[in-house]
Amino acid sequence: MISERDSETTFDEDSQPNDEVMPYSDDETEDELDSRQPAVEPGQNQINRDAEESQEPLKKDCSWQVKANDQRFYEQPQFKRTVFLCFKKSKYAANAIKTYKYNPITFLPLNLFEQFKRAANFYFLVLLILQSIPQITTLSWYTTLVPLLLVLGITAVKDLVDDIARHRMDNEVNNRTCEVIRDGRFKNTKWKDIKVGDIIRLKKNTFVPADILLLSSSEPNSLCYVETAELDGETNLKFKMALEVTHRYLQEESAMADFNGLIECEEPNNRLDKFAGTLFWRNMSYSLDADKILLRGCKIRNTDFCHGVVIFAGADTKIMKNSGKTRFKRTKIDSLMNYMVYTIFVVLILLSAGLAIGHTYWEQQIGNLSWYLYDAQDFSPPYRGFLNFWGYIIVLNTMVPISLYVSVEVIRLGQSYFINWDLQMYYPEKDTAAKARTTTLNEQLGQIHYIFSDKTGTLTQNIMTFKKCCINGQRYGKHKAIQQVDFSWNMYADGKFSFYDHYLIEQIKSGKEPEIQKFFFLLAICHTVMVDTSDGQLNYQAASPDEGALVTAARNFGYVFLSRTQNTITISEMGIERTYDVLAILDFNSDRKRMSVIVRESGGNIRLYCKGADTVIYERLHPRNLKREATEEALDIFANETLRTLCLCYRDISHDEFEAWNKKFVEASVATTNRDEALDKVYEDIEKNLILLGATAIEDKLQDGVPETISRLSKADIKIWVLTGDKKETAENIGFSCELLTDETTICYGEDTSALLQTRLENQRNRAGSSTHSSLRMNEPFFQGSKDRALIITGSWLNEILLEKKKKKKKLKLKFPRTAEEKKKQTEKRRRAEAYKEQQQKNFVDLACECRAVICCRVTPKQKAMVVELVKKYKKAITLAIGDGANDVNMIKTAHIGVGISGQEGMQAVMSSDYSFGQFRYLQRLLLVHGRWSYIRMCKFLRYFFYKNFAFTLVHIWYSFFNGFSAQTAYEDWFITLYNVLYSSLPVLLVGLLDQDVSDKLSLRFPRLYILGQKDLLFNYKKFFLSLLHGAVTSLIIFFIPYGAYLKTMGQDGEAPSDYQSFAVTAASSLIFVVNFQIGLDTSYWTFVNAFSVFGSIALYFGITFDFHSAGIHVLFPSAFQFTGTAPNALRQPYLWLTMILSIAICLLPVVAQRFLSMTIWPSESDRVSKVLGYFGTCTSSAHSSAWAHSSFVLAEHLTL
Repeated sequence: MISERDSETTFDEDSQPNDEVMPYSDDETEDELDSRQPAVEPGQNQINRDAEESQEPLKKDCSWQVKANDQRFYEQPQFKRTVFLCFKKSKYAANAIKTYKYNPITFLPLNLFEQFKRAANFYFLVLLILQSIPQITTLSWYTTLVPLLLVLGITAVKDLVDDIARHRMDNEVNNRTCEVIRDGRFKNTKWKDIKVGDIIRLKKNTFVPADILLLSSSEPNSLCYVETAELDGETNLKFKMALEVTHRYLQEESAMADFNGLIECEEPNNRLDKFAGTLFWRNMSYSLDADKILLRGCKIRNTDFCHGVVIFAGADTKIMKNSGKTRFKRTKIDSLMNYMVYTIFVVLILLSAGLAIGHTYWEQQIGNLSWYLYDAQDFSPPYRGFLNFWGYIIVLNTMVPISLYVSVEVIRLGQSYFINWDLQMYYPEKDTAAKARTTTLNEQLGQIHYIFSDKTGTLTQNIMTFKKCCINGQRYGKHKAIQQVDFSWNMYADGKFSFYDHYLIEQIKSGKEPEIQKFFFLLAICHTVMVDTSDGQLNYQAASPDEGALVTAARNFGYVFLSRTQNTITISEMGIERTYDVLAILDFNSDRKRMSVIVRESGGNIRLYCKGADTVIYERLHPRNLKREATEEALDIFANETLRTLCLCYRDISHDEFEAWNKKFVEASVATTNRDEALDKVYEDIEKNLILLGATAIEDKLQDGVPETISRLSKADIKIWVLTGDKKETAENIGFSCELLTDETTICYGEDTSALLQTRLENQRNRAGSSTHSSLRMNEPFFQGSKDRALIITGSWLNEILLEKKKKKKKLKLKFPRTAEEKKKQTEKRRRAEAYKEQQQKNFVDLACECRAVICCRVTPKQKAMVVELVKKYKKAITLAIGDGANDVNMIKTAHIGVGISGQEGMQAVMSSDYSFGQFRYLQRLLLVHGRWSYIRMCKFLRYFFYKNFAFTLVHIWYSFFNGFSAQTAYEDWFITLYNVLYSSLPVLLVGLLDQDVSDKLSLRFPRLYILGQKDLLFNYKKFFLSLLHGAVTSLIIFFIPYGAYLKTMGQDGEAPSDYQSFAVTAASSLIFVVNFQIGLDTSYWTFVNAFSVFGSIALYFGITFDFHSAGIHVLFPSAFQFTGTAPNALRQPYLWLTMILSIAICLLPVVAQRFLSMTIWPSESDRVSKVLGYFGTCTSSAHSSAWAHSSFVLAEHLTL
């Protein structure tokens, strides 16, 4: 009993993974998997289950009810929900939408609340409150208020502008009009007044106001063409089709007004491609699916008008359900910057505490004994020290830069615009420019370690062309002839289609091979393509490029798809037009990987035609398929030529079998629970004993520049993994085509990997608890030597190796209670299983990362995301995922950076991505140029920002030793206020936006320059503490040089200029010169704007200082401006200028010397590139040109190693 009761998750270790089989579906549940296993259940368990199910009420999936033309229906109590206490509200949303965040009353409090949730803003608010306490502060309140108001104001204005735009958009949308049945007539009504259950009429080129069930349209068979660009970015037309019964009876206005159908469907959700519901009308029930629903945001095209009933309105519509928050991504530098700010907080508190202790000691030793320092406050020295602690928190607050975060956002925004404006990433064929869809990740583009790429549409063009086929074991499409096949005999032929095998055409024309006729007939009838005619030409609208290519091929070979209705399809067969009854369409999806259609032919025979992936077709073939081996051989040949393959098959169905099956099909299609599962099971019943016709082979060429891009990224030490659903042979050959694999590459497959991992795991188990030496040996590399290796692994092997196979549990509804000992054993067993699984996954990642390239084939979208997550988890590496289709969305969202390609598969990948462009080759420019520049600029900006703030703030500490640690400031209050805002902000901002160590061409020419970002060499804790040290030394010089100079001096006029105010002006002036010249030394790429910002900041400082020290402003604001005449008096003394020159020289000359020595003795790679190219760039003679070429080649070789 115990063994049965405690049946645990097991893995099928005996079963060998099949490279050809796609793993289980991402959406499969344990119930679904178990349903495929012919398990025998104990009788008592079955009785228990039946007893439980008989007691449970039937839970409906379709719990949303809509009654047409009956608003009183929704007032029933069961459609109300409690919103607060006893207040109830209808569960059906109104159609008005609200995307704005604020209104005139809530803007100020709500916006301030949101801004003060940020730690830095809240910190400065607390400082402002502390500065209003006279016993604590020695610094005027406006020194914090002005910068804080500036930061809050800029952010608030940005938020206000964004929200005003949202208000306008909401008003525009809510006040659009359409025709709605009111009092038995169609009347113009605003969108915001539309309600669930209303019947509406939409006209051509208008947007759909809510999610509606299509009832009828002006087109034959109530077809309706829609454009879904607002939903998924796709501009190609899609078609929807009404039910035949509503098409027949709901055309007139009066019929619409009398319509009283009841719709039961699923609750509102965000699944754009799925819908399950049932229409009850006239004592009949009709199945509803996504093909009969028009979603809000779609636009009516090529249809004069259509009618529908509103099912979901407003916030319940699918487009609004999809407008939720996306996963927030943060860069590595962001996290590091936050930790450094926390470090500064700690340093600030420690310094303030130390200085407060110093003040306490000073008070005890000196302050209490000095009668002239008595301030009429009888505070004890410890209490004065406590007050001074807060005083120093205020004085030293500029160590935490308030403008840091705002400046970082400005720099990132500018860098995003540079990406958007880059004409070298513009794809003219599709008029597609590069787009930075986020502004927070730019510098992380310069730190990528791993790229995970889809194949189809990402590395390849996803423009499918029919190249070859295998029919009845015979292969066609060999390039024996140079001359193309002449299709002029076919009036419907597509002029763009090319084919070279004349023998196939002869066979078709002769009509002697019935298998060939069936083959192309199947291509013409088994699909979901829609057709429209313009200027006498047929235009096909296909859901996928593959399907379009196959139907176009059939069209050229004489089997032309002409039109379709709900129940018929019309085909021209070698010039003879025939119409067939379509009895059922068995849809394609990513789980089934096949599509079937059941038709009644002219003689009354019923036949099923099916096309799909070879793996799923082979499982369903009749045992006696004579041409199976020949077809398999052809498939292998096609795969080796990197062609995409599909198998075609058919079977005849008797009338009795179809009638019995059709009853099950109708029942499943209107099921209120688990409809998809029920349909899949019904489909399985009929798709069996199939007769193989042959296979198609479609070519998908590589995009331009793919091999060069992969080669260049590999030289930048970026590892590229290809994740695809294609066959292993196809994926491997594409790997060779794009030079990801070479002839020297040693390839490891799934079985090799599994053996290596099994050996490693056994060694780790054996060595557990042994000596340190042996534990270190467990981290030895898997492969010895420096061979070029690649890993090719299928989805099945991936599941086997990573222990991700589906769990199989014996379900027992009624279980005996376990003892404490059993529970403990069970817990321990699970813990060991989890530890085993985690170790196995880590080992796999370690092994894969030792390979130069990895190709995962036959993988599902979920597995793609899992692979990315494993590398993130165990390698702590920065990852980038790039793809072009909906099946890549999960992977794109999982990676640190997601890149979408605007390809043939719609825009789902682009809309989920952080960056997008038109071709894979632009990835090298995005990373090696924009990413690298952004990383260098941001690191240089942060290092300098921390430096200038330390140099500015730490002067107060040195001054404290001469003022009794009394929290007095070393500068004028207005200088403290404007230092970060005006005097030192613009030059560093421009460096963060415009600086570049080498040009874009050199960045691409020498990919090894990229490595410094991967290794975090330019910004880390070491660089941070060096900036702190540099700032501390600068502050020492800024303070003690003037102090020494002022100690015993006399001015020209006989007066000593060594008063506090003159000293403050001298120190401040020296600081402004030093920090602005320092950013000049840090600037690699000089422009007029940079030079203007440096000298302009210095000029601005002197201009404002002279104004603030004038007598006129002192008369107007005597308490705020107390340095009257200080600057004019102090700065006319030559001695002071000599003092400042000395301070500047001592600060900057060591920096210049250090830079010179490092560039001469320890040059960086960018220094070497700049030096060599700078020298040879001026060569004009042939000898010099030859030397330049040789040196450039040597340098390139060195940087490539």
